[in-house]
Amino acid sequence: MSEAPVAAAYLAAEGFEAEVAEELRRAGRRVAAWHGRLALSPDPPAPCAWALDIWTAPVELPAPSVKAAADALRAIQRNWSLYAAAHHRRAALIEARLPPVKARPLVFPEPPPASHLGAWTLLAPDRLLASPTKSSPFVGGAPRFVEDREGPPSRAYLKLWEALTRLGRWPAPGETCLDLGAAPGGWSWALARLGARVTAVDKAPLDPAVAALPGVTWRRESAFALDPRREAPVDWLFSDVICYPARLLALVRRWIEAGTARRLVCTIKFQGATDHDAAAQFAAIPGAVLFHGAYNRHELTFARL
Repeated sequence: MSEAPVAAAYLAAEGFEAEVAEELRRAGRRVAAWHGRLALSPDPPAPCAWALDIWTAPVELPAPSVKAAADALRAIQRNWSLYAAAHHRRAALIEARLPPVKARPLVFPEPPPASHLGAWTLLAPDRLLASPTKSSPFVGGAPRFVEDREGPPSRAYLKLWEALTRLGRWPAPGETCLDLGAAPGGWSWALARLGARVTAVDKAPLDPAVAALPGVTWRRESAFALDPRREAPVDWLFSDVICYPARLLALVRRWIEAGTARRLVCTIKFQGATDHDAAAQFAAIPGAVLFHGAYNRHELTFARL
């Protein structure tokens, strides 16, 4: 690594280091070294949709002993989360001397933790990197939920739960939702559980248990065949439809131009190589929020509230 101090660090989800590196390159940010999945940069922090967590104020501290390392962290603040990429035994010994961080699973809908949380890692046995502030309130940028293993037809609902938790907003009882590409109905199930009125659009049928839920209506149509100018206004538009990013971008722009949907939450799915140009076009939409969640695969979540 270069001698320049670390000014920011970006934690990638496993297997998405290349996406983080490319997004940072496009933003004019250098990656001086990788520490496991943590990209260390000598440049000031920048938005990075592909990063699960961004360490915004990292400092290097000497750690000549386990006690000295723990004391140095406690002198800065109380709550710390460990990212262990190396020197695991020594890191665990230091962690044991710090106040425990109770990262219990959330019961959705429940707001994210409000308590301040920093992050640290051992760069070498006698040197640690610690950031008192970071972009995510969750350990490793990854929320955990009390899962429902019986009701939903798939685990896709978890990325919707994560998206709404990160956004700090979710449909209220009685609000109207349009769920595009809904089958088998994981997102429709999650929305109906909130008491929303859901119109699920897909050529394929919903799981019978989801279709039978109060407030759920299925329309056997293509999400791309709908003309938003002819649709009744909705409070929320959701899409987890499988398509190329450019096609979803055109769909999103049509709905925004029509003014028919007050809020949008969509999954941008990448097939083959990551289309960073398309991601940048989504990010350029006024009011856009773009992120890679812990439950996302090769995809980003786009929202406009």
